[in-house]
Amino acid sequence: MGIRSFLAKPFASSVVKAQNRWAAAPVESQNAVFQSLLAGGKDTLFGKEHGFSSIRTYEDFKRQVPVRDYEDIKSYIQQVKEGKSDILWRGKPLYFAKTSGTTSGVKYIPISKESIPNHINSARNALLTYVHETGKADFLDRKLIFLSGSPILDMSGAIPTGRLSGIVNHHVPGYLRTNQLPSYKTNCIEDWEIKLDTIIGETLSEDMSLISGIPPWVQMYFDRIIAKTGKPIKDIFPNFSLFVYGGVNFEPYRAKIFESIGKKIDSIEMFPASEGFFAYQDKQVHEGLLLLLNSGIFYEFIPAEEFFNTNPTRLSIADVELGKNYVLIVNNNAGLWGYNVGDTIKFVSKNPYRIIVSGRIKHFISAFGEHVIGEEVEKAMQYAMQKHPEVELIEFTVAPMVTPDGDQLPYHEWFVEFAKPPQDMNAFARDIDQKLVQLNVYYKDLISGSILQTLKITALQPDAFRNYMKSQGKLGGQNKVPRLSNDRKLADELVKFRIN
Repeated sequence: MGIRSFLAKPFASSVVKAQNRWAAAPVESQNAVFQSLLAGGKDTLFGKEHGFSSIRTYEDFKRQVPVRDYEDIKSYIQQVKEGKSDILWRGKPLYFAKTSGTTSGVKYIPISKESIPNHINSARNALLTYVHETGKADFLDRKLIFLSGSPILDMSGAIPTGRLSGIVNHHVPGYLRTNQLPSYKTNCIEDWEIKLDTIIGETLSEDMSLISGIPPWVQMYFDRIIAKTGKPIKDIFPNFSLFVYGGVNFEPYRAKIFESIGKKIDSIEMFPASEGFFAYQDKQVHEGLLLLLNSGIFYEFIPAEEFFNTNPTRLSIADVELGKNYVLIVNNNAGLWGYNVGDTIKFVSKNPYRIIVSGRIKHFISAFGEHVIGEEVEKAMQYAMQKHPEVELIEFTVAPMVTPDGDQLPYHEWFVEFAKPPQDMNAFARDIDQKLVQLNVYYKDLISGSILQTLKITALQPDAFRNYMKSQGKLGGQNKVPRLSNDRKLADELVKFRIN
């Protein structure tokens, strides 16, 4: 046993004890965060404009602070860029996390000295919780690889600015930095394909035990290694025992990832975002991610079906229900107030509060009133793959075909890149469609009413999604393909890669 694994176990025990305390008092934990945030924001420009000094309760807060998107805080962010203090949060941010928005272009999300521990400690605590639950700590003594964005930071005014994963790279604890890969120099490479080849050169001969990253980019790393060596990953890294991931639903990628590894290993799902680290998997044997209620974030939840109403219901943790789709709204100690992060979640447990990430509120198809969401298409795909076990999936996305050629009815077009296609593509499409009919009553009505015809699959060439992302300058890092679009912008690009 090495020194890291030896020290990790008592540290893990301490972290889990503290975790259990706040998880056992969820409403009290959130109330304490709420009051702390009000105190931190009352003397800011935003706090004065929204009467923070008169807010006593959550009901007061809802009356005085509306839900907002990034466009609604851009004017405040601009003032911070100009060097002004005490705008959204006291003082100035330590960083801006730069992220690409679907409607707002590049977004600059503030990270403060008070909020940076949420990003750093939450990832650490996820690993320590795993150590405490399983007793496995030896992986900490070997090499750990984190596939992330470049740590090179630019300046927005006087504020260092970069991708969240690059910012976090500057705060990796010293006790892990000596066994972290890739090297800082390699992490700074901007071109993903050059970076990937360099990472492989650095890691191929190392004793890797943990690999972390977004599943499609980890899969590309595995594919390159297998092509280079002709061996499964377990033969290259025999001590690889833990896969850490986040950013997308793992289920569509699971079979292919584990086939590439050559064995099943433990995994930890995390839910980080530029706006905060919200949740992580705290149990290998229970569904869902533990919502972090004592980490500088006060959460609100809007029923997804009400989100686009004029005055949607806003709930605190005390009033949520199991199994209901909510839009996640955050207030944090970096100056985000009533902020819509765009994700939808469902609670699968209240003791403690655990969630699953069900999709994106802006990623849906409702060209005909069907309002199909990400969770539904992923469940439909998973169902079809279970019925057709020969299928291996690389990636997929769905878009409406509103005006097909001839006299055809409109339909949903599924763009799918297969590692191994189904033996019967028509049967595979029917199974997806039948499951979607079960999951979404509006879609069912449109199909049965002959408003829509059943979905069609457009099979794509190898590397179609990779080549598309490369063409958009979004290859690698934390970039993700949207699962659903309500228009044809992405679809019209992917059509170029279809298999005729």
